[in-house]
Amino acid sequence: MARPHSTRYTVTALLLLGIAVVILVSLGQWQLRRSDERRAILDAIEAGRKQAPVMLTPATPSDDLTPWRVAQATGVWQPQFSVLLDNRNHEGRPGYWLATPLLLDASSRQAVLVLRGWLPRVMPGQGEPAVPATPQGPQTITGEMADRVPRMFELWSLGGQDQSALPATLPVADGKVPQVQNLPLNAYARATGLNLLPVVLSQSGQADGDGLVRDWPQPSVDFQKNTSYAVQWFAFGLIAAIAWLVVLGGAIKRMRQRAEQGPRA
Repeated sequence: MARPHSTRYTVTALLLLGIAVVILVSLGQWQLRRSDERRAILDAIEAGRKQAPVMLTPATPSDDLTPWRVAQATGVWQPQFSVLLDNRNHEGRPGYWLATPLLLDASSRQAVLVLRGWLPRVMPGQGEPAVPATPQGPQTITGEMADRVPRMFELWSLGGQDQSALPATLPVADGKVPQVQNLPLNAYARATGLNLLPVVLSQSGQADGDGLVRDWPQPSVDFQKNTSYAVQWFAFGLIAAIAWLVVLGGAIKRMRQRAEQGPRA
């Protein structure tokens, strides 16, 4: 006589397979959303870079401040307000981004924050990073606009004071260049007293002798990869759904066999 199938095992298998179907389909939908997000970023980059360069002034309309658009700005560097953005790597080397405002109009204190470039991290015990000096007098800077400083994940120490927070006022008393993880424009404007344009300019080209690297990282826009992952997750979900149907069909078949054997007995 055939060994009877355990109803408990069948119900458990159906439950686990059902959960697997839900999870796998959810993962596929998540990858599709990521694909849409990356496609939108790619569209924004292409649209911004197709626009003609714009000159940044205190009177530049907000509609012209398009991310990824090339822009020029003429003003005077304000190195006393410089900030180092920590944990910015370049080709596997740890380092900083140097951010310095460019004063566009002295009377209104209108300025734009410029990411000047990357410099390597100094080893512990070797002093402060060698921040290059800024040229004197009016300077014309070219770069691409962004709506904010790219953020880095911040790891907060439990119960400890955040050592990467922006000082309440700039410049700091000891004259050192502050090192921060992230730099929100509104907090930076309060600390400096400057009226900042709502954009950040990532400087391009090579300035004479400053030693800064201006190879800015680009966002990942490979949406095809996410679409491929979504297809794979949906395929796994389909396999799990077929297995669920097979288990359910086997259970129904056994129930019918038992029902038929019952009256005969």
